[in-house]
This record gives sequence, C-alpha cells and structure tokens, in this order.
Amino acid sequence: MTAGDAWLVGIDLQHVFGDPASPWASAQYPRAVVGTQRLLPAFAGRTVLTRFVAPAEPSGAWVPYYADWPFALVPDDDPLYALAPELGGAGLPVVTAPTFGKWGPDLAAAVQGAGTIVLTGVSTDCCVLSTALAAADVGVAVRVVADACAGASEADHQRALDAMALYAPLISLTTVAEVLG
Repeated sequence: MTAGDAWLVGIDLQHVFGDPASPWASAQYPRAVVGTQRLLPAFAGRTVLTRFVAPAEPSGAWVPYYADWPFALVPDDDPLYALAPELGGAGLPVVTAPTFGKWGPDLAAAVQGAGTIVLTGVSTDCCVLSTALAAADVGVAVRVVADACAGASEADHQRALDAMALYAPLISLTTVAEVLG
C-alpha cells in the first residue's frame, strides 16, 4: 500500500498523551510521533491533524467521565492540549473536537471527501479506534499504521489492532514502511 490519493490523519498527537507526568500518557507516544513524521513527506498537502479537548460543559456520560479525570477540564488553548511540537508548527490543518472519535463533518471536509484515510496517533485503543470505525461505517477505506500508533499500553494497542483487523476490508493494518513502499 502506498500513499496514492489517500489522506494522512494524525490523531491526537498532543502533550497530554506524551507527557510522562500526565495520567493519560502513553509510553509508546514517541513511536506515534516519529512514525507520523516519517509519513509527512509522502502526504504533502494531504495531511490533517486532530486534537482532543474537553467540552466547555460536560453533559451526559461525559459528566462521570470528567469526574474521574478532572485534570483534563481545562480550556482547549491550555498547553495540556497542545500538539506535539514536532508536528504543531508544521502549519497543517487541525480538526479539534471534544469527542474520542474524530470522524464527522469537520474531518470529512478537511480530507476533501477522500475515499481512503491513513491513520496514525494516540491512542490506538480509544481515539484511533473510534475514528477508524466511524469512517469505515460511512464507506471510507481506513488504513491504520500500526507502528505509528500508541495505546494506553502495548497490550491495549494490540487488542485495538486485533479488533480493527476484524473490519477488513473496510479497515486494514499497515506499517510505515509499507505505506512508504
């Protein structure tokens, strides 16, 4: 699988997931950032980043969620939600949402109706999984770059990859080398 006409979507490569002091930190975060950086040249002009932020006012099931994670209830311009410095200064379009899954009208518009998206990011077992399933559900071909994603743990990362593999051919797993090949 090569880049072709696909769009690269870097999911939630943010300080909150990379800072070892954060309760949401992923030890594999550097793998996701480096893998995404390696892919950027192949997707010049066809890359979008996403950011997870807290809602201004949690509602529904988000109320008990943020009761468990009150540290995250900060404005979306808080440094906690800043993009990885290696990617944030690249001048790429960014879709920001207070939801785990980023697939929706804003991301669909950002990728200009692409029939295929290539996902990297954090966390494989949450935001990447949620985005992949929603995009596949509307008929977008999804390629998840396993070695450019990071899970809450390596076991959670693998479990999410295994679950997404069940959605073939709508979702397929790949590697940075395969995409660049």
